[in-house]
Amino acid sequence: MRHHSATAALLAAAVLGGLGLVPGAAHARTGPAVARAAWIKSCYDKKEGDSRPCGHWRLLRSDGTQATVRDAAITKIDAAGKEVRDSGTFAISADGKVLAYERAGDHRLVVRRVAGGPATVLPKSVVPKGIGTDEIGVDLSPRGDKILIDYLDDPSRLPAKVVTVVTGKIITLPADDTMLGFSGDGDEVLATRYQGDNTTAMHAYPLDGGAPIKSTPPQVVANALAHALAPDGKTVATFTAGDPETKQPPRVRIYDLETGDLSASGDLPVKPGAVPYAPYWTADGRLDVVVHSGEDGMPAVIRVLTVDPETREATQADKYTISKTRYAYFAAGE
Repeated sequence: MRHHSATAALLAAAVLGGLGLVPGAAHARTGPAVARAAWIKSCYDKKEGDSRPCGHWRLLRSDGTQATVRDAAITKIDAAGKEVRDSGTFAISADGKVLAYERAGDHRLVVRRVAGGPATVLPKSVVPKGIGTDEIGVDLSPRGDKILIDYLDDPSRLPAKVVTVVTGKIITLPADDTMLGFSGDGDEVLATRYQGDNTTAMHAYPLDGGAPIKSTPPQVVANALAHALAPDGKTVATFTAGDPETKQPPRVRIYDLETGDLSASGDLPVKPGAVPYAPYWTADGRLDVVVHSGEDGMPAVIRVLTVDPETREATQADKYTISKTRYAYFAAGE
């Protein structure tokens, strides 16, 4: 989710061991902090007459402090290695404990823990020659042990890859599919594929090589704003946008890939203009969704809602804001 504006607050300068993070002021709360989101500020370029990302990526942590990720690239590069004035690749696992980003200097993809320790550099092959980081998208599994890399190089698409971080094992997924993300336990990947009869197929691919579950869902599912696959590998939560004119809030439905059963909808307890753009399940079956509101030039308001899959009732689990000076941000689980 990206937004533009200018300038930001300064952070203190003590380095967290091995992580390349510079923490803000100390907080009284004890226990390990996890990352809620990462953001980068915006600067106005008078010569170009446009805004651009500047400074360093900053983590907004659960204890209210922030930290700077100094070795994360500010911007992406194209296939020729030239800077693209768009914010660098960045992702946070849903549990807030693992980061993935492109490294400043060489733009290699790395994965590292928020709590500290060395980074794991992914194989060069995940960003092959002829592909810039401006043509990839990344998604971490909920616990950050796997990373999905998708390629946006239409019309000659490359197949998406799933890398197991510890072992470096790479699994390839069909190039014709659009990747939607990991299941709650990280053992499957949900994807869609446009079919010739103007329908959209939905696939759940087991990463152990098992047969995928395939369905042709109704349009209300296929055209939904956001989807998330449960740890059972077959239950899909779908979220649709609200309508400010009719004052209809965003809605959630639950769809079963095996049976085709579709639940009644449930209204989310947010304003109609709020956007439910990043849902995810946890390994124990909890369903959360990140909801955004706030226009450019205003602070972004982020709410994390927990949804009961049986009743579709939702309650607010977390709420925080991101500076109005942001150029771009990514919430945990996005």
